[in-house]
Amino acid sequence: GNFSQFSMVKKEGTGTELPMTGDKVFVHYVGTLLDGTQFDSSRDRGEKFSFELGKGQVIKAWDIGVATMKIGEICQLICKPEYAYGAAGSPPKIPPNATLVFQVELFEFHGEDITDEEDGGIIRRIITKGEGYTKPNEGASVEVWLEGCHDGRVFDERELKFEVGDGEGLGLPPGVERALQAMEQGEEALFTIKPKYGFGTAGSNKFNIPPNATLQYKIKLKAFEKAKESWEMNTTEKLEQSAIVKEKGTQYFKEGKYKQAVMQYKRIVSWLEHESSMQPDEEEKAKALRLAAHLNLAMCYLKLQEPNPALENCDKALELDANNEKALFRRGEALIVMKEFDRARADFQRVTQLYPANKAAKSQIVLCQKHIKEQHEKDKRLYANMFQKFAERDAKSQNKKRSRKRKRMVVQLK
Repeated sequence: GNFSQFSMVKKEGTGTELPMTGDKVFVHYVGTLLDGTQFDSSRDRGEKFSFELGKGQVIKAWDIGVATMKIGEICQLICKPEYAYGAAGSPPKIPPNATLVFQVELFEFHGEDITDEEDGGIIRRIITKGEGYTKPNEGASVEVWLEGCHDGRVFDERELKFEVGDGEGLGLPPGVERALQAMEQGEEALFTIKPKYGFGTAGSNKFNIPPNATLQYKIKLKAFEKAKESWEMNTTEKLEQSAIVKEKGTQYFKEGKYKQAVMQYKRIVSWLEHESSMQPDEEEKAKALRLAAHLNLAMCYLKLQEPNPALENCDKALELDANNEKALFRRGEALIVMKEFDRARADFQRVTQLYPANKAAKSQIVLCQKHIKEQHEKDKRLYANMFQKFAERDAKSQNKKRSRKRKRMVVQLK
């Protein structure tokens, strides 16, 4: 390279690909001083050494040198002290101001997995490193350029300004929004996105993407502004923002985008749940918004076939308003899905007592009765069968005992 250090290829590698910033690289190395004294060797330990390239996890000479290597390459790096351990050295093995010689062999490298689950679903390769320490959060407004590829075909190329969380409405798969939340300002990177975080089993008609497709996105995060966290807003701002995201949630709900709606309503809960020291009129507004958020969350979770969080949100709504018609009714619906028909019936009965005009609750009670009756019938059959089996088993063991006795008698008679 052109830096004050010398690298010499001892054995040519294969392919044209070089590792990229942030890639995890796997190497074997032997380190010696200029006089040939060996101070370290991964080969002697018998296990490869791995690190993330360009992140300052190793001496500078390595970050620079390994970035020029191909897979299978063996290279000798002669490292001046300023690219190694400098004036201090690394006692006891490396003296001050030492020039070091490393023989390095590169075995493999792969991008960094940025999923929380670490399931390999989204792999990043950084083309240009970004700057700063902050990354976009949920609700941040971002300015991006992106290019989506599938099987070598560019299917999407756009400049966009949007809020993280609204991507699906713009035809972006969830993996792209995950990716953005891992990026720094000015970063350009290549992401490989597995179907789970892509367009899934459905594929995409709009972009002509088949089911279960792995996608490549090249993304440049040009600028962003983080969404304000709860503690950065005063009560007035929280109430204003809550009204805005409530509208947004409702819009998503109408379009059948229940997961996106959930994200919006949850923001209201997180902003207002523990808000104290409010004026009475603010109290009123906050309570109304929280109640609406919990009722709408329950509704979304029912649509998503997730009865447990639906139930929790109904309970939260009932804490705010003990006789709320929608909360009682939706809790009943959640309990039916959970096959807790007695508890469900109790909720619907309470609705009919409080709101005699509610016809739907009446028919739900009938439905619950039917389910409860069916369950009793089933239980009866089950128990009848069980007793039948017990009886047969007892009879069998009685017979066995008898035949054992007979055998013993025969033995004694002889």
